[in-house]
Amino acid sequence: MSTVKKTNGTGEKPAKAPKGPVAAALNADSTTSGGIPMEGLRDDNNDQAPGVRRRDFIHIATVSFAGVGAAAVAMPIISQMSASADVRALASIDYDTSEIDPGMAVKISWRKQPVFIRNLTPAEIEAANKVDVGALRDPQTLADRTKPGKENWLITLGVCTHLGCVPLGAAAGEVKGEYGGYFCPCHGSHYDTAARIRKGPAPTNLVVPEFAFISDTVVKIG
Repeated sequence: MSTVKKTNGTGEKPAKAPKGPVAAALNADSTTSGGIPMEGLRDDNNDQAPGVRRRDFIHIATVSFAGVGAAAVAMPIISQMSASADVRALASIDYDTSEIDPGMAVKISWRKQPVFIRNLTPAEIEAANKVDVGALRDPQTLADRTKPGKENWLITLGVCTHLGCVPLGAAAGEVKGEYGGYFCPCHGSHYDTAARIRKGPAPTNLVVPEFAFISDTVVKIG
């Protein structure tokens, strides 16, 4: 008995399915870069076709790339906003008080603000301690505003608490007001030898910044 081989009707042998790299390339061509099958993408004019529209895919891809770009731009800006070494160094300053004689004061700059450093005389200390603290607008003793063992060193911001003017009294020959401390001529605020408000519109005493003596003569402010 003879066997009859079946053919596909054309006399040609059926083509074999590609394998290996060829198959991978064909599969890659049939999908988008996002892994979405191309047959799943429908044309905008074919409302009945299933899958994701090409326009939607392009929109998603555009938004994704825009987000990455915004992050790349934001990083240098955030880095620039962080405090530089120079700015951090200005957060505190050291000052040698050895050249300030009793009864003298100096005006220095810290964080772009004037600071008064005053070496009080025994008479100025006595005058400050005689004041009835309960009668003050902003009750504070001289001890509250100085450091133990360093009561003669009065360190305050040189900024009037009324409207932010710089009072007189730190430099030699300047008017010190009715109470021997500082005087703001703008609106007539008078401060005593402990830089406490005694007369005029200023609501509070001159501000005492954070400070500490790191040696017998050197003070760190800030």
